[in-house]
Parts: sequence; C-alpha cells; structure tokens
Amino acid sequence: MLHGKPHLFLTTQGEPWQGVLVCTYHEHHPSLLAEFPSLQQHPVLGKWLYLPEASETFERDAKRLVQLVRDNDPRLGILPSPRKKKAAKKIRFGDKL
Repeated sequence: MLHGKPHLFLTTQGEPWQGVLVCTYHEHHPSLLAEFPSLQQHPVLGKWLYLPEASETFERDAKRLVQLVRDNDPRLGILPSPRKKKAAKKIRFGDKL
C-alpha cells in the first residue's frame, strides 16, 4: 500500500502465483504491456497484470515497477473497494449475548 492504494503484490505460491501482481485498471494494460514485454495478464485475476519470477528480466522489471510506484505513476494502483457495513445486531430483552 502506498498513497492509499495497493500497487504491487509479491507472491511465492507457485505458478500462477510466483512473481509480482501489478494492480492496475484495464485501460492501463496496453501502455504497461508495451513498456514491460515480460508482463502478462494474470490467468486468474484478469484485471491485474503479472510479472512471472521465471522471466529473464524479472529483477530489472520489478525494480522499475517499484520505482514507478514510488513516482506515483497513475497507471499503477487501484482504489480499494469500499467495505460493506455490517448490519447492527439487535439485542432484545432476555436475549443471551
């Protein structure tokens, strides 16, 4: 989390969760894919991009993505979904807590 938004997730659970998930909106995919040819659409979370650890340019690209986040690149980061409020539980006289 940076600037109030998630940007990148480093994952180590085996493919397709072995690398960096790039949190971005669909409209930014083309420019990021052009800049980082090793990025791909994540096969499970299609709304995000994925940098596989097995990529030959993994370290260079991961460092560059981190720098873009630090520079507050508008293509990176998503606004978190608002949390739903839980309904207040009504307590009536005689109810056990």
